[in-house]
Amino acid sequence: MRMSEIKAVIFDLDGVITDTAEYHYLAWKQLGEELGIPFDRDFNEKLKGVSRLESLELILNHGNRQDDFTLEEKERLANKKNAHYVELIKQVTPDDLLPGILLFLKELKAASLKIAMASASKNAFTVTQSLGVMEYFDHIVDAATVARSKPDPEVFLKAAQAVGVAPEYCVGIEDAAAGVTAIKEARMFAVGIGDEGVLAEADIVYPTTALLRLEELRRMVASRG
Repeated sequence: MRMSEIKAVIFDLDGVITDTAEYHYLAWKQLGEELGIPFDRDFNEKLKGVSRLESLELILNHGNRQDDFTLEEKERLANKKNAHYVELIKQVTPDDLLPGILLFLKELKAASLKIAMASASKNAFTVTQSLGVMEYFDHIVDAATVARSKPDPEVFLKAAQAVGVAPEYCVGIEDAAAGVTAIKEARMFAVGIGDEGVLAEADIVYPTTALLRLEELRRMVASRG
């Protein structure tokens, strides 16, 4: 890509636009306790960017209970966790936007770039609405509309297609290793938010969303072009 050729920016939701990880943690922890499976914050890190049913499988494996439930029962458990999570995220307000995100969205809009979301959450629309930033997004692809979850690139490719931009002109922003892998598999420029060691596959890593700036991003993309 050349500097002038960033045409779209595609965001993950959790850990990039806002941090609902605490709500996911509390909902999964409650379910784990009901199943007699110990669940702590360290283990919760393994669920970042992973779909609901896959997260449940990881938890059941963790408690050595992977063979105790039918697929139908697993779906019921996953839905139970989600019902609790949905109750918890009713607390979300625009104050829960991560640092610098609103300013960055305004920068992208002012530059007439396409803005999309590629989220592993089936509640992406609800959360985005509660955050008060729905107007900035040209399209949202959530877990309900994709067959394969991250690290498969499907969700990012669908987002690019929805806004009419070829993948090589897209920048993806993620806080999870699986998400960064998905961005790279989609042949997009990958921005990681978080730990450089965990997100080593990204083209650039920022420790916080507060550092996101369009001009800096353009320079980085041009230097890799």
